[in-house]
Amino acid sequence: MTDATTRPFTVHDLWRVKRVGDPALSPDGTRLVVTVRETDLDENKSSADLWVVDAAGGEPRRLTTHASGSHSARFAPDGSVFFLSSRSGTSQVWRIALDGGEATQVTELPLDVEGFALSRDGASLVVALEVYPDAATVAESVERAEAEAKRKSTGRVYDTLMVRHWDTWKDGRRSHLFVVPVAGGEPVAITRNMAADAPTKPFGGMEEVTFTPEGDGVVFCAHDRGREMAWTTDVSVFLAPVEGGERKNLTADNQAMCTQPVFSPDGTRLAWLAMARPGFEADRLRVVVQDFPGGAPRVLTEGWDRAATSLAWSADGSTLLAAADNLGQHSLFAIDASSGEVRTLVRDGFVSGVVAGADRVFFLRDDLTSPAELYGVGYDGGEPTQLTRFNAPLLAELRMGEPQQFVFAGWNGEEVHGHVVTPADFDPKGNYPVAFIIHGGPQGSMGNHFHFRWNPQTYAGAGYAVVFIDFHGSTGYGQAFTDAIRGHWGDRPLEDLQKGLAAAIDRFPWLDGTRVAGLGASFGGYMVNWIAGNWPDRFTCLVNHDGILCERMGYFDTEELWFPEWEHHGTPWENPEEYEKHNPIRFVDKWQTPMLVIHGARDYRVLETHGIGTFTALQRKGIPSQLLHFPDENHWVLKPANSVLWHETVGAWLDRFCKA
Repeated sequence: MTDATTRPFTVHDLWRVKRVGDPALSPDGTRLVVTVRETDLDENKSSADLWVVDAAGGEPRRLTTHASGSHSARFAPDGSVFFLSSRSGTSQVWRIALDGGEATQVTELPLDVEGFALSRDGASLVVALEVYPDAATVAESVERAEAEAKRKSTGRVYDTLMVRHWDTWKDGRRSHLFVVPVAGGEPVAITRNMAADAPTKPFGGMEEVTFTPEGDGVVFCAHDRGREMAWTTDVSVFLAPVEGGERKNLTADNQAMCTQPVFSPDGTRLAWLAMARPGFEADRLRVVVQDFPGGAPRVLTEGWDRAATSLAWSADGSTLLAAADNLGQHSLFAIDASSGEVRTLVRDGFVSGVVAGADRVFFLRDDLTSPAELYGVGYDGGEPTQLTRFNAPLLAELRMGEPQQFVFAGWNGEEVHGHVVTPADFDPKGNYPVAFIIHGGPQGSMGNHFHFRWNPQTYAGAGYAVVFIDFHGSTGYGQAFTDAIRGHWGDRPLEDLQKGLAAAIDRFPWLDGTRVAGLGASFGGYMVNWIAGNWPDRFTCLVNHDGILCERMGYFDTEELWFPEWEHHGTPWENPEEYEKHNPIRFVDKWQTPMLVIHGARDYRVLETHGIGTFTALQRKGIPSQLLHFPDENHWVLKPANSVLWHETVGAWLDRFCKA
């Protein structure tokens, strides 16, 4: 019987969720500070504040309340909290006592501080600022930017790639690092004249930057390859003295990606994550350790067939903690820092934000039925202890679908995993339309995760059963499984999707196989276009978000060229057959399924012309179709009101064809 005091989950609830993130542990290990972000849908904006959580449990206490928001907390040795806030009008570093009181401003720089790290002794900061790489001072960068803004002409001449990246046109400025004394003083540039961003763009953060244990240097990551950065993945780990001067590349022998350097508590070892194959952005990230300074790098996890996404040392330096995709979960692992032996600490759910205490590990965990909250677990594993329940009042109001993982034989008879989520008001005797979601990447995973863009509960709350498959190419099933998609975009994943949908309908009789909508974004959007011409009679309707229409043109108008060059074994002029054999545009003549097309104008990964071209073909062929265009969104839809419109438009499209 339906509970009259609750209601099904909707997109509005997705934006009512309090987003808990970025935990930091106090020096004495007794308290943590987390960032809690809340959204005001009426104002169409979010703001964040800091909350204190007792490591032993108890009710969290709000530490900051300023309207301008506060985030990115880091502890000083004396237990005070450094954080970022724009309460002075620009983003600067501030400081507050853990017990509360008035915050004091630490930096007063003429540019926004994009991120910061604090030295172990609490005396110095390294901050990330957007500057002209060759500018002698921060003030010179400010003057040049002001002069540029006053220019009457708007044209800009480029003589090298990249001209734009993700959602931003390059204007000559880079994210560079500066050391600033906490007590005050002039910022010292440590990445001056480097033609690269530090942290890396577009997704790198201050997890790529750390002081040396003695505070005399900064270790950071940068993709320092000039114009070649458009087709290489050679992100290196550098060491720079805090007074500026010559930088040393610590990973010069590795031309693949290296990231997230972190020092052991005693300062004698440096660890980082490293890929082995240049030009491949989804190679396995191995854990590398070297004695510091001057030791030889040693791959610690060559025998572990998972790709770590984060790295932290235990308090005693005996263990490295890593999170990684793992069979449809994003699990927490403990790695012996000497032998490389790996143990699973937390298997289920999506683990992130890992910080290590003396006796316990603290982390954020979410799953398909709950947004992230803070947890703790012992180094021996066991049942995690939930420390926060910021979203418990909201969850008590809601009815959600129940997830279940299943396994079937996919391409080549190999085991493939999928999930099904029941409708919110589920009756096992019912018969429900299906939302069949195809994840992006393609080297990604759609598993036991509370996603804020593709959340199955938004469909379950609308009366749909949800099915999604981790097809060949997905992460978390071993590197060979991930590698299997190279050169096979249109065949192996499609076979997995076909067999996975059939297996789900056969296994769960309440799925209505005559009313199935196929939805996908990025690679999922590509696959929707591919399905339209190569599985044209299966779906009642389709939804294509930011999907490629033409693989050949997709190479020439994207920005990260290493991706198609790896996936299709070279450039279109070197290997044209690879770009043609699984090119959706070749099969437009077979399209017949109604399709909703969605695209953002600031998507420079997959240009909006692919979406417009898809809509043009649908309209010209007389196929029922709509185009939802966002002039202010990138490859994702991030603004609250735009997200609501996205979900309402998609929901209406599905209802039109699956519930009529």
